[in-house]
Amino acid sequence: HVQLVESGGGLVAPGASLVLSCAASGFPFDGYAMGWFRQAPGKDRDFVAAISWNGGKSFYADSVKGRFTISRDNDKNTVALQMNSLKPEDTAVYYCNAAGSNRVGEKLIWSYEYDDWGQGTQVTVSS
Repeated sequence: HVQLVESGGGLVAPGASLVLSCAASGFPFDGYAMGWFRQAPGKDRDFVAAISWNGGKSFYADSVKGRFTISRDNDKNTVALQMNSLKPEDTAVYYCNAAGSNRVGEKLIWSYEYDDWGQGTQVTVSS
């Protein structure tokens, strides 16, 4: 079975930084792009960032572009999300998953590959 374990979240003030980590198993990690998704209470789970199988290309939601950086280590089957200049609207539970994309007009839309979501890690940004 696919297993995804997120960690690194916490309560921070606006403008602070956090690094999230995801440990993945149960599928060929280096055969997939990996992504981060987030979900606020009562809201949909939204795409945040994705990285290609070899780490050569990264993609970001407009809301986090320039502030977040995604990375991966295929030797360790891990993916990380460096989050800088955090805002209250970044508050959510953050999840990782294998990711795939679909082109819709000029846009590249990202979605998850597996239904086996981890428990996520809570990020709360508040003063």
